Amino acid sequence: MVDIQNLKDHRKIDIQKVGVKGIKYPVIVLDKANGTQHVNATINMYVNLPHRFKGTHMSRFVEILNEYRGRININTFRMILQRIREKLNAESSHIEIRFPYFIEKAAPVSRAKSLMEYECSFCGEGNGETNDFLVGIAVPVTTACPCSKEISDMGAHNQRSEVRVTLRFKKFFWIEDVIKLVEESASSEIFSLLKRSDEKYVTEMAYQNPMFVEDVVRSVAEKLNKDPNFTWYSVEAENMESIHNHSAYAYTEKTETGNR
Repeated sequence: MVDIQNLKDHRKIDIQKVGVKGIKYPVIVLDKANGTQHVNATINMYVNLPHRFKGTHMSRFVEILNEYRGRININTFRMILQRIREKLNAESSHIEIRFPYFIEKAAPVSRAKSLMEYECSFCGEGNGETNDFLVGIAVPVTTACPCSKEISDMGAHNQRSEVRVTLRFKKFFWIEDVIKLVEESASSEIFSLLKRSDEKYVTEMAYQNPMFVEDVVRSVAEKLNKDPNFTWYSVEAENMESIHNHSAYAYTEKTETGNR
Protein backbone atom coordinates (compact mmCIF):
# COMPACT_ATOMS: atom_id res chain seq x y z
CA MET A 1 0.00 0.00 0.00
CA VAL A 2 1.37 3.39 -0.98
CA ASP A 3 2.27 5.68 1.95
CA ILE A 4 0.79 8.93 0.58
CA GLN A 5 2.03 11.05 3.50
CA ASN A 6 5.65 10.20 2.75
CA LEU A 7 5.47 11.19 -0.90
CA LYS A 8 7.62 14.11 -1.97
CA ASP A 9 6.19 17.63 -2.01
CA HIS A 10 7.90 20.04 -4.38
CA ARG A 11 6.59 23.38 -3.12
CA LYS A 12 9.48 23.72 -0.62
CA ILE A 13 7.33 25.14 2.21
CA ASP A 14 7.96 23.94 5.76
CA ILE A 15 4.98 23.58 8.09
CA GLN A 16 5.67 24.51 11.71
CA LYS A 17 2.61 22.77 13.20
CA VAL A 18 0.49 20.00 11.73
CA GLY A 19 -1.58 17.48 13.61
CA VAL A 20 -4.91 16.89 15.30
CA LYS A 21 -6.99 19.43 17.20
CA GLY A 22 -9.99 19.26 19.51
CA ILE A 23 -9.71 15.60 20.54
CA LYS A 24 -12.11 14.84 23.38
CA TYR A 25 -10.39 12.29 25.55
CA PRO A 26 -10.65 10.94 29.13
CA VAL A 27 -7.41 11.29 31.07
CA ILE A 28 -6.28 10.83 34.64
CA VAL A 29 -4.49 13.68 36.44
CA LEU A 30 -2.92 13.81 39.88
CA ASP A 31 -5.15 14.97 42.74
CA LYS A 32 -3.61 16.17 46.03
CA ALA A 33 -6.53 15.01 48.18
CA ASN A 34 -7.57 11.83 46.39
CA GLY A 35 -4.49 10.64 44.52
CA THR A 36 -5.95 10.87 41.01
CA GLN A 37 -8.89 12.47 39.25
CA HIS A 38 -10.59 11.37 36.03
CA VAL A 39 -11.24 14.32 33.72
CA ASN A 40 -12.59 14.86 30.21
CA ALA A 41 -9.89 16.76 28.34
CA THR A 42 -9.67 18.58 25.03
CA ILE A 43 -6.34 17.87 23.37
CA ASN A 44 -4.34 19.39 20.51
CA MET A 45 -1.22 17.60 19.22
CA TYR A 46 1.20 18.80 16.55
CA VAL A 47 4.59 18.15 14.96
CA ASN A 48 6.64 20.06 12.44
CA LEU A 49 6.63 18.88 8.82
CA PRO A 50 9.69 19.48 6.59
CA HIS A 51 8.96 20.79 3.11
CA ARG A 52 9.98 17.54 1.43
CA PHE A 53 7.07 15.52 2.89
CA LYS A 54 3.48 15.70 1.68
CA GLY A 55 1.79 15.00 5.01
CA THR A 56 1.98 13.51 8.50
CA HIS A 57 0.33 10.41 9.98
CA MET A 58 -2.62 11.74 11.97
CA SER A 59 -3.66 8.39 13.46
CA ARG A 60 -0.37 8.07 15.32
CA PHE A 61 -1.26 10.97 17.60
CA VAL A 62 -4.27 9.06 18.92
CA GLU A 63 -2.17 5.92 19.31
CA ILE A 64 0.18 7.86 21.61
CA LEU A 65 -2.77 9.08 23.69
CA ASN A 66 -3.82 5.48 24.17
CA GLU A 67 -0.29 4.59 25.32
CA TYR A 68 -0.30 7.27 28.03
CA ARG A 69 -4.00 7.36 28.86
CA GLY A 70 -3.57 6.78 32.60
CA ARG A 71 -0.24 8.58 32.93
CA ILE A 72 -0.71 12.10 31.63
CA ASN A 73 0.63 14.50 34.25
CA ILE A 74 3.33 17.09 34.97
CA ASN A 75 5.95 14.37 35.46
CA THR A 76 5.34 12.49 32.19
CA PHE A 77 4.70 15.36 29.79
CA ARG A 78 8.27 15.53 28.45
CA MET A 79 8.20 11.78 27.82
CA ILE A 80 5.02 12.19 25.77
CA LEU A 81 6.60 14.96 23.70
CA GLN A 82 9.58 12.73 22.99
CA ARG A 83 7.32 9.81 22.06
CA ILE A 84 5.44 12.01 19.58
CA ARG A 85 8.69 12.96 17.85
CA GLU A 86 9.84 9.36 17.71
CA LYS A 87 6.60 7.89 16.41
CA LEU A 88 6.07 10.57 13.77
CA ASN A 89 9.76 10.96 12.89
CA ALA A 90 9.58 14.70 13.62
CA GLU A 91 12.09 17.27 14.83
CA SER A 92 9.67 19.10 17.14
CA SER A 93 6.43 18.26 18.93
CA HIS A 94 3.72 20.28 20.63
CA ILE A 95 0.79 19.27 22.82
CA GLU A 96 -1.97 21.20 24.58
CA ILE A 97 -4.35 19.62 27.09
CA ARG A 98 -7.23 21.57 28.61
CA PHE A 99 -9.43 20.07 31.27
CA PRO A 100 -11.82 20.95 34.12
CA TYR A 101 -10.39 20.22 37.55
CA PHE A 102 -12.66 19.79 40.56
CA ILE A 103 -11.89 20.47 44.21
CA GLU A 104 -14.26 19.76 47.10
CA LYS A 105 -14.70 22.91 49.17
CA ALA A 106 -16.48 23.47 52.45
CA ALA A 107 -18.51 26.65 52.89
CA PRO A 108 -16.91 29.03 55.42
CA VAL A 109 -19.63 28.90 58.14
CA SER A 110 -22.04 26.01 57.52
CA ARG A 111 -19.21 23.78 56.23
CA ALA A 112 -21.56 22.51 53.52
CA LYS A 113 -19.45 20.71 50.92
CA SER A 114 -19.60 21.12 47.16
CA LEU A 115 -17.39 20.69 44.13
CA MET A 116 -15.72 23.76 42.63
CA GLU A 117 -14.53 23.71 39.01
CA TYR A 118 -11.26 25.23 37.79
CA GLU A 119 -10.12 25.28 34.16
CA CYS A 120 -6.56 24.00 33.78
CA SER A 121 -4.14 23.39 30.93
CA PHE A 122 -0.87 21.62 30.22
CA CYS A 123 1.04 23.01 27.23
CA GLY A 124 4.43 21.75 26.12
CA GLU A 125 6.79 21.65 23.17
CA GLY A 126 10.19 20.15 22.55
CA ASN A 127 12.74 19.48 19.84
CA GLY A 128 14.99 16.94 21.55
CA GLU A 129 17.46 19.55 22.78
CA THR A 130 15.17 21.96 24.60
CA ASN A 131 11.75 21.42 26.14
CA ASP A 132 9.24 23.91 27.43
CA PHE A 133 6.27 23.10 29.61
CA LEU A 134 3.65 25.47 31.01
CA VAL A 135 0.77 24.87 33.40
CA GLY A 136 -2.23 27.20 33.22
CA ILE A 137 -4.91 27.60 35.90
CA ALA A 138 -8.03 29.79 35.81
CA VAL A 139 -9.43 30.68 39.24
CA PRO A 140 -12.79 32.46 39.76
CA VAL A 141 -12.83 34.89 42.69
CA THR A 142 -14.76 37.87 44.05
CA THR A 143 -13.50 41.45 44.16
CA ALA A 144 -15.02 44.52 45.81
CA CYS A 145 -14.21 47.97 44.40
CA PRO A 146 -12.11 50.15 46.77
CA CYS A 147 -13.25 53.35 45.06
CA SER A 148 -16.92 52.42 45.34
CA LYS A 149 -16.51 51.65 49.04
CA GLU A 150 -14.72 54.95 49.63
CA ILE A 151 -17.32 57.19 48.00
CA SER A 152 -20.51 55.35 48.98
CA ASP A 153 -22.48 55.97 52.16
CA MET A 154 -23.75 52.39 52.05
CA GLY A 155 -22.23 49.38 50.37
CA ALA A 156 -19.83 48.98 47.46
CA HIS A 157 -20.20 47.28 44.12
CA ASN A 158 -18.42 43.98 43.61
CA GLN A 159 -17.96 41.55 40.76
CA ARG A 160 -17.08 38.00 39.93
CA SER A 161 -13.56 37.90 38.56
CA GLU A 162 -11.30 35.38 36.88
CA VAL A 163 -7.57 35.16 37.53
CA ARG A 164 -5.51 33.21 34.98
CA VAL A 165 -2.03 32.08 35.99
CA THR A 166 0.50 30.48 33.64
CA LEU A 167 3.59 28.92 35.20
CA ARG A 168 7.02 27.68 34.17
CA PHE A 169 8.71 25.72 36.95
CA LYS A 170 11.63 23.53 38.03
CA LYS A 171 9.89 20.70 39.86
CA PHE A 172 6.47 19.23 40.50
CA PHE A 173 3.85 21.30 42.31
CA TRP A 174 0.19 20.79 43.19
CA ILE A 175 -2.51 22.63 41.26
CA GLU A 176 -4.43 22.99 44.52
CA ASP A 177 -1.65 25.01 46.13
CA VAL A 178 -1.65 27.59 43.32
CA ILE A 179 -5.43 27.84 43.44
CA LYS A 180 -5.27 28.56 47.17
CA LEU A 181 -2.58 31.19 46.57
CA VAL A 182 -4.79 32.97 44.03
CA GLU A 183 -7.92 32.81 46.17
CA GLU A 184 -6.03 34.37 49.07
CA SER A 185 -5.04 37.25 46.78
CA ALA A 186 -8.61 38.41 46.05
CA SER A 187 -11.31 40.10 48.09
CA SER A 188 -12.88 36.70 48.71
CA GLU A 189 -12.93 33.22 47.26
CA ILE A 190 -16.16 31.86 45.83
CA PHE A 191 -18.07 28.62 46.38
CA SER A 192 -20.54 26.46 44.49
CA LEU A 193 -22.79 26.10 47.55
CA LEU A 194 -23.51 28.77 50.16
CA LYS A 195 -26.10 28.84 52.93
CA ARG A 196 -27.38 32.19 54.22
CA SER A 197 -24.77 32.33 56.97
CA ASP A 198 -22.06 31.63 54.39
CA GLU A 199 -23.36 34.29 52.03
CA LYS A 200 -23.23 36.87 54.82
CA TYR A 201 -19.66 35.85 55.62
CA VAL A 202 -18.44 36.00 52.01
CA THR A 203 -20.13 39.34 51.32
CA GLU A 204 -18.71 40.96 54.42
CA MET A 205 -15.28 39.42 53.80
CA ALA A 206 -15.15 41.01 50.34
CA TYR A 207 -16.36 44.37 51.68
CA GLN A 208 -13.63 44.39 54.33
CA ASN A 209 -10.98 43.49 51.75
CA PRO A 210 -11.62 45.66 48.66
CA MET A 211 -9.26 45.25 45.69
CA PHE A 212 -8.77 46.75 42.26
CA VAL A 213 -7.91 44.36 39.43
CA GLU A 214 -4.37 45.77 39.69
CA ASP A 215 -4.23 44.77 43.37
CA VAL A 216 -5.13 41.19 42.53
CA VAL A 217 -2.40 40.59 39.93
CA ARG A 218 0.19 42.28 42.14
CA SER A 219 -0.82 40.20 45.15
CA VAL A 220 -0.58 36.95 43.17
CA ALA A 221 2.77 37.99 41.66
CA GLU A 222 4.13 38.92 45.08
CA LYS A 223 3.33 35.46 46.41
CA LEU A 224 4.76 33.68 43.36
CA ASN A 225 7.98 35.70 43.65
CA LYS A 226 8.57 34.10 47.05
CA ASP A 227 8.70 30.59 45.54
CA PRO A 228 11.96 29.90 43.64
CA ASN A 229 10.33 26.90 41.95
CA PHE A 230 8.53 29.24 39.53
CA THR A 231 11.09 30.47 37.02
CA TRP A 232 8.53 32.40 34.97
CA TYR A 233 4.86 33.24 35.25
CA SER A 234 2.14 35.43 33.85
CA VAL A 235 -0.85 36.61 35.86
CA GLU A 236 -3.94 38.19 34.33
CA ALA A 237 -7.17 39.16 36.02
CA GLU A 238 -10.49 40.19 34.53
CA ASN A 239 -13.28 41.75 36.57
CA MET A 240 -16.71 41.28 34.99
CA GLU A 241 -18.01 44.62 36.22
CA SER A 242 -21.46 44.73 37.82
CA ILE A 243 -22.17 48.42 37.12
CA HIS A 244 -20.36 48.84 33.77
CA ASN A 245 -20.88 47.33 30.34
CA HIS A 246 -17.23 46.28 30.16
CA SER A 247 -14.59 44.37 32.11
CA ALA A 248 -11.57 45.68 33.99
CA TYR A 249 -8.32 43.91 33.13
CA ALA A 250 -4.70 43.72 34.35
CA TYR A 251 -1.67 41.64 33.36
CA THR A 252 1.84 41.12 34.67
CA GLU A 253 4.61 38.62 34.02
CA LYS A 254 7.95 37.69 35.50
CA THR A 255 11.02 38.48 33.42
CA GLU A 256 14.76 38.10 33.98
CA THR A 257 14.84 41.57 35.55
CA GLY A 258 11.63 41.16 37.53
CA ASN A 259 8.04 42.15 36.80
CA ARG A 260 7.16 44.58 34.06
